[in-house]
Amino acid sequence: MASDERITIDADRCGGLACIRNTRVRVVDVLALLGQGGGHDEVRALYPSLEPEDVLACIEFAARLSERPLVAQD
Repeated sequence: MASDERITIDADRCGGLACIRNTRVRVVDVLALLGQGGGHDEVRALYPSLEPEDVLACIEFAARLSERPLVAQD
């Protein structure tokens, strides 16, 4: 299942931030744990409802966002 199917954005949930499968587990929290050196098992221990594919979907989601050009504003 691609990140398009696992990552959801709802204005009424978590301030409109990207979440995993309509839960309140935010993509940013999963990415922060991974960025601090946590592994997939640690992420899933903190969020037992996650499936291995959910963690991968977060990474894929972030990778796709990083492809967008950033425009500096003066």
